[in-house]
Order: sequence, then C-alpha cells, then structure tokens
Amino acid sequence: MDFSKNILETIGNTPLVKLNKIVAEIDALVLAKVETFNPGNSVKDRMAVKMIEDAEADGRLKPGGTIIEGTSGNTGMGLALVAIIKGYKLICVISDKQSKEKMDILRAVGAKVVVCPTDVEPTDPRSYYSVSKRLASETPNSWYVNQYDNMSNSLAHYEQTGPEIWKQTDGKITHFVVGVGTGGTISGVGRYLKEKNPNIKIWGIDTYGSVFKKYHETGIFDENEIYSYITEGIGEDILPKNVDFSLIDGFTKVTDKDAAVYTRKIALEEAIFVGNSAGACIKGLLQLKEHFKPDDVVVVLFHDSGSRYVGKMFNDDWMRERGFLEENVTKAEDVIKDHIDKQLIVVRTEELVSHAIERMRKYKISQIPVVDINGFVGSVDETDLFRSYVADKNVAEKPIKDVMGKPFPIVKLGTPIEEVSKLFTKENDAVLVDLENGNHHIITKYDIIGSIK
Repeated sequence: MDFSKNILETIGNTPLVKLNKIVAEIDALVLAKVETFNPGNSVKDRMAVKMIEDAEADGRLKPGGTIIEGTSGNTGMGLALVAIIKGYKLICVISDKQSKEKMDILRAVGAKVVVCPTDVEPTDPRSYYSVSKRLASETPNSWYVNQYDNMSNSLAHYEQTGPEIWKQTDGKITHFVVGVGTGGTISGVGRYLKEKNPNIKIWGIDTYGSVFKKYHETGIFDENEIYSYITEGIGEDILPKNVDFSLIDGFTKVTDKDAAVYTRKIALEEAIFVGNSAGACIKGLLQLKEHFKPDDVVVVLFHDSGSRYVGKMFNDDWMRERGFLEENVTKAEDVIKDHIDKQLIVVRTEELVSHAIERMRKYKISQIPVVDINGFVGSVDETDLFRSYVADKNVAEKPIKDVMGKPFPIVKLGTPIEEVSKLFTKENDAVLVDLENGNHHIITKYDIIGSIK
C-alpha cells in the first residue's frame, strides 16, 4: 500500500505548471511552481517543518512546549500542522491587514490568534514583532520562531524547493522570480540554483511601502519608503537576516492595485486559484519581460491559495471600494450605482444649524442639500458652517436659511462624468443626480476621486 504516515510527509514535490494566456507577451517558457499543493496550501509548510525540527534537535523547543510566531497567516498554518502532529501548542500573532479567512483558518487548526495593528513601527510595543517577542518571554516552556531571522527558513528551500525546481526543469531554468517577504524562499532557492549554474538570474518582487528594492540597489535603508500597503505576504519594513541580497540580481516593485487585479486574472485566464503575492509576481514578471529571450525557462513561484483572499481580492465590493475593479465609469449613474439605494440626507430652511451639524456627525457626511416646500433651495457645507461658527458662536441656534449657500447643481443619470466633474468648483462641493422617480442622490468630490482608475 502507498500512503503517508502523517500529513507532514505530503509536503513538497509540488507541480510545475506551464502558464499560457496570462504571459502571452513574454517571449520565453514560463512555468509556475504551484505551492498550494502543499497540505497547508502554501510554500511556508516547508520551512515550518524545518524550523521546528531544528529547534527540537538543539533543545530550543521542548516536549509539550508552546510555539509563538508573528505571521501573515501562511507560516502560522504550516506551524499549526506540525504542532498538531507533534503535540505542541501554538500562538500566532498576526497584523490586522491580513484577511479574515487567514485568521479563521488558523483558529480552525487550533492556534490562538492575537491580532495587532499594521500601521505602527516594528519597534512599537503594539507591533506584531514586539508582541511576539513579549509573549515568548512571558509564556513558560515557549519558543519564539522568528521566521525572519531563523536561518532554518532559507535552509529548507535550499534543501527542498531549489533541488525540486532544478530537477523538474532538467537544469534548464534560466530565471527564478518570486515575491520577497522573510527572504527564505528567494535566498534558499537562489543559493541552490546559483551553485548549480551561476548564470541563473534571481529576481525579487517587492511592493510599494517596502524597503527591499532601494536597499538592494543603493545599500540605503530609507525609512521614507515605509508606509502601509495592502499586498499580503511580500515586502517588509525591516531587513530580515534570511534575505541574502548578494544572491538577488534585481527587484521590481508592483502596486497594490496591480497585484490584486492580476491575482484575479490568474484564476480567470489560467484556472489556477492562488493568492495575492502570485498576482504581484505575474505583474512583476510582465514588467521584466525585456530580460527574457525565446530559449529562456522562467520559473515563478506561487506562494499560497486564493481561498485565503475570498473576502478581499476575489470580492467585487472590496475591490470596488479601493478603486481596484476595472470598471468603465462614464456617466453620473456609474458613480452612484453601488449606493444608489441610500436615502438622501437633507435639512429644511427653518431647521437650526445645530440640526445640520448633528446630521453630518451621524451620517459622516460633509455636504447637505437644503429644501423647502418647493424643492432644493440651498446647501450647507461643513467648511462654511465652521467659518460661521468662528464668526458667531451662537450660529448653532440660527435657522439654516441664514447660513445656507447656493443649491447644488442637478444632473441627469446619463450625464457624462466629464460634465459632472466640471460642476465642482471652489464654491461648489457636490452635485445632485435626478433619479427620475421623484428622488435624488448626491455626488461628492470623494465619489469622483474614487471613480478614477
């Protein structure tokens, strides 16, 4: 009989799959190393086993102990599988930008999940780096994995992933392209491949908000480059020890939008349901296309499964909210279609200024049309109300008609977006849309900006 003794024995030997439509403009053979075939559905299964086994061997991890790690989700899943099989407890510290699916999956496999804010410095006591270290110091019989600086990470890929790729391509690989986060995959695979053939080029995919590309090119760690980004699993605001920059031939950066858009394209054009970093890798690959020749064999690694991003990149509403969805906005109705059912908030001429202020607070809006029995007769804007209050502290008890400005312009549903945009001036911050059923909707500058692709 042919069977595995436990689930950990199924890790590795993932398939290499030829990409076709999505890389049609690349004049080379492009192969994807699809790591979703690992039991934890990501490349991180490989190094999770290696890091734990090495820690067991040298006594850092003792029987019945607690494993503690800061993770974007995938390493946590790999650690969870090993913890279940080997009888350890697991605490995963994760940032709040990670998908809900990742958090739910970790809990489903027995991990305790601690969520930390994303927009803080690595040294901030609230960061997931700091919280991981603190929990490790406070928890008896625990081991802090630290995948960023734990060299068993890259060693796993040197011993497993690199040799697999070399064997699967019959040594014909010319380029390896992969997203860089902890650096274990690119450094481990890169070292093995360059030992086999120093001419193989190793390309890292970085994201905007990360320090890798500039540091590799200049040796400068530029803190001005660090800011929050959406793409998961790649990029860093630190320099992990696992990133061996001497093995990397170059980086290219990919925007959050492109990474999200191409994540969906992979599913639709290649029938491969993979995660956010894979989208970044494909877009990065296309940005590097001038580096590839017809006889080249390019291997790109797909880190994880699309199932972990169903509520994000694969959700139209999530994509639309961030302006990532490729929609053609040409008319007024296109701008409001996603919230056309919301009631138009108005204020009447005889109501007090305090009523308008309260509605702005309650509904989190900045402009309100003013009506009387004849229809729209004016408007109020938070900036104008603020100026009125500075001039007269008693303005809150005055009627709206004493402070209101001109009524907002009204357009039809089919009005071209260019014409709508021209109606916004220093004196006018909103436009009303006639819904042709006796009701109206409002378009603000924010809505126009949100429609820009």
